[in-house]
Amino acid sequence: MSAPLPPPVDLPRVVSAKQRFGFLLVPNFSLIALSSAIDPLRLANTALGRQAFQYVTIGLRDEPVLSSDGIRVLPDQVMGQSSDFDVVLVIGPNPIPKVGYGDTTRWLKRLAAQGIALGGIDTGSYFLAKAGLLNGYRCTIHWEDRDTLVSEFPELIVSSRLFEIDRDRYTCSGGVSPLDLMTFVLRRPPGSRELAQQVSDLLVSHQRSPDENQSLPMRYRYNNLPEVLLEALEIMESNIEEPLTPGEIADYLKISKRQLERMFKEYLATAPARKYLEVRLAHARRAVLRTNRRMDEIAMACGFATTAHFITRYRDIYANTPQAERLATPRG
Repeated sequence: MSAPLPPPVDLPRVVSAKQRFGFLLVPNFSLIALSSAIDPLRLANTALGRQAFQYVTIGLRDEPVLSSDGIRVLPDQVMGQSSDFDVVLVIGPNPIPKVGYGDTTRWLKRLAAQGIALGGIDTGSYFLAKAGLLNGYRCTIHWEDRDTLVSEFPELIVSSRLFEIDRDRYTCSGGVSPLDLMTFVLRRPPGSRELAQQVSDLLVSHQRSPDENQSLPMRYRYNNLPEVLLEALEIMESNIEEPLTPGEIADYLKISKRQLERMFKEYLATAPARKYLEVRLAHARRAVLRTNRRMDEIAMACGFATTAHFITRYRDIYANTPQAERLATPRG
């Protein structure tokens, strides 16, 4: 049996106002992102002993909404049924659809005109961008879709942080990072720093700073490797468009090319050139599957002299051509 929740506490900096959140569920939305966004509000109400934070789910239509993991959620109301919100957050889908934004963007624009704060979680930021509601704001999105957002909306200020709060725009990278976004939001009235900390304690979670980046640096992903090898991998990831030779990497590290090759074989069971190729192709694959960029553009951006060479090496690694993989990936 789990331990009972602590009794409601009187947090002196908490005011009596209420705040109402709406969560727009786009088909194929991230269920874990939705739960991670709502649970801090639920626990805040528990800690306060009253409903200071109200929340409802919103569907595009009056029917259950399919999440990305196949679980259906029956929304509380239909988009456009009400605008009685302080904040509306779009829980974005995976993958980003190619069409079907009209009704959503029109509704979001109406909410913005009424002064309602708006946000996007996971790929939800893309919907705000489509509606022109992120212009002039700092924003973020899930790291896999950052290239899509940047390439389609080059005027936007897109960071790689876990979440961004810029005036009345809240954007978040998805996964479990909505926990961090919402606990940070709970610092504001009708919440407080004390309330946010108590909610984090109940979630058995450490409040991460908005300054933290989404993806782990190379040295955390390979923390068992020698420092010089970590530096070699970081050099590879930082030089995708214009790849260096193994000899140039070795020179930078002040070791011999033979030493570099020996370390890669010992610790990673591969050659430096092969690992570098895998790093570049991983970048390319994200662009293939999550953007509409042409194959020649992707090839050039990932350091391949010709598109034909890129396609050949891609097929060697992934047993399929980039065009075939893109066509086989549903995007709405």
